This record gives sequence, C-alpha cells and structure tokens, in this order.
Amino acid sequence: MMNYFLQVQSINSTSNYLPIGIQLIFAILLLSLMIYGTSVLGPKRKTADKLINFESGIESQGNARKPIAVKYFLVAILFVLFDVEIIFFYPYAVNFRELGWSGFAAICMFVGFFLSGFIYILKKGGLNWEDES
Repeated sequence: MMNYFLQVQSINSTSNYLPIGIQLIFAILLLSLMIYGTSVLGPKRKTADKLINFESGIESQGNARKPIAVKYFLVAILFVLFDVEIIFFYPYAVNFRELGWSGFAAICMFVGFFLSGFIYILKKGGLNWEDES
C-alpha cells in the first residue's frame, strides 16, 4: 500500500508540470515580443487614405446607423439555431450501433421536433423575403 502511495505521488509531482510551465512562459514571451516588435518595426505612415474605413473595396456611403431589415437577423439566428441542432447528430452517428433501437427512437423524436420547428417557421413566413406592405 505504501509503495502504491509513493508511485502515485511521483506521478502527480509538481516537477512533471515544469515543462508545461516553461512552454507557457515561452509562449507568453514570444507573443509579447511579436506584438512589441510589430509596433516598433512596422511602418507608421498615417495618411488620410489609410485612416478611412475599408469595407471590401466599396466606398462608404451615408450613415452606418440606418436601420436594417429584421428578416436578415431572423434568418441569421435561424441558421445558427438549426446549425447547432445538426451538430447533435454527430454523437448518434458515431455511436449508433451501441445505442440500438432506443437511440434510434430518440433521434427520430429529435428529428420530429426539429422538423416541427422548421415547419412552424415556414408557416409563420420566417423565411419569406418579400415585404407584406
């Protein structure tokens, strides 16, 4: 029993974490040196052309604070929602043999909820881009 305790103690000693600490310190120093080096060695010509906003090569027009259609945000949120739901299929795909018929029933129920939400969004017109005015 004492031998086991000494063996566990040697496995979990702080000297085993020394390489990780050295690597962390090295990474912090390297990042600091790179950030400082680019600010010191980089060009510092501040002209009017460099100080204006650049958006994909398109000249800025008007005020950036004008309202945007809510449909854009709705579609973006729905994309994220359904994209995250698709991720839940991966664990089933990896473990489908071990899960058996109960796992298949659970995934069918999940797909049913998924489709019922999608049908609800379609019926409410959440994906229609035309204005109803």
